Amino acid sequence: MNEVFIVSAVRTPVGKQNGYLRNWTAPELLGTILDEVIRRAAIDPAIIEDVITGCVYQIGEQGFTLARMGLLASKIPATVPGVSLNRQCGSSLTALQFGYGMIASGVMDVVIASGCEFMSKYTMFSDLNGTLFNGKPMGHPFGDYYTNRYGLADQILAAQMIADQWDITREECQDFAIESHRKAHEATVNGYFKNEILPMRGIDKEGNELVRDTDETIRPDTNHEILNKLKVLPNTKWMTAGISSTITDGTSAVILMSGQKMKELKRDPLARIVANAVIGSDPQLMLTGPIYATPKVLKKAGLSPEDIDLFEINEAFAPIPLAWLKEIHADPNKLNVNGGALALGHPVGNSGCRLVVTAINELRRRQGKYALVSLCTGGGMAPATIFERT
Repeated sequence: MNEVFIVSAVRTPVGKQNGYLRNWTAPELLGTILDEVIRRAAIDPAIIEDVITGCVYQIGEQGFTLARMGLLASKIPATVPGVSLNRQCGSSLTALQFGYGMIASGVMDVVIASGCEFMSKYTMFSDLNGTLFNGKPMGHPFGDYYTNRYGLADQILAAQMIADQWDITREECQDFAIESHRKAHEATVNGYFKNEILPMRGIDKEGNELVRDTDETIRPDTNHEILNKLKVLPNTKWMTAGISSTITDGTSAVILMSGQKMKELKRDPLARIVANAVIGSDPQLMLTGPIYATPKVLKKAGLSPEDIDLFEINEAFAPIPLAWLKEIHADPNKLNVNGGALALGHPVGNSGCRLVVTAINELRRRQGKYALVSLCTGGGMAPATIFERT
């Protein structure tokens, strides 16, 4: 198989729900980041053989084929095709894995993997309970075949069930959330995200134009007093919005290239993709996938948790990475070292690629060797990928 490298990686700042990115359209937001990832690689955009975009809520502006519409909103030639895919929160990491497969197998040499989610317009579950153009109900994906076996799909309840099963307390979750905001704020102040973020124009609350180069979601004043005042979410004992990831907007992209093409173009890699894995997990607990995807991808890479310098395990809810730590016995000081989705937000289809962009940049800053990225997903799945600094 061909070796596969990442030669360029970039993301937008993460925007709050109805925040400064709210006047963008999804294709234009994606198109802007596609142009930037190509500019940073200094390659002819015509050599891109496919653009694969992860997106969960493929309706409205994100419908049709968002990858293709993002291309048509960019400066990339119309000869470049695009395809969108949905593996829930793991969508854009799966986009990278699919691109890897095309290059490793020799079918292609240059692929862009990307993610985009505009949750200000298409928020959680916005693809459910819609109607057809003639007014007839579209139906619901969680029919009797599902609910009779697994009950109603409820991610927040699943997070509480995970906390109960792994003996994780409310205080532990709050401590983790506070640390996530602290680390993200510290990383921002120290400029650790600067290289990975494309400054984006937007508008403030009053409608004035601005350009932002930092994530809009970080709350460095988060503390136990603030978190204890938050309303407990339905069907849970103590889960709150403060220990859950936020509804946000964002997009990101990486360029994947075969080793042969990279040498031909005389480009330097940022990282090599070492191994990929994906797994299905209990649909009721739903969010435990990274616990099982991690040993699977480590085995494929011939590595142990001790070999990994950085872990990025998505913070969909605080109990998720805490349960993962208990099962994997990884060094907590290597986990989400610059904060995670509790502070940086979780634009669902975009998050996998965003984690990759952040992990690669931090791996290079620290001069580490390996980073592992994984995300839980709705429906009970998880992709996982290991990267090596080159």
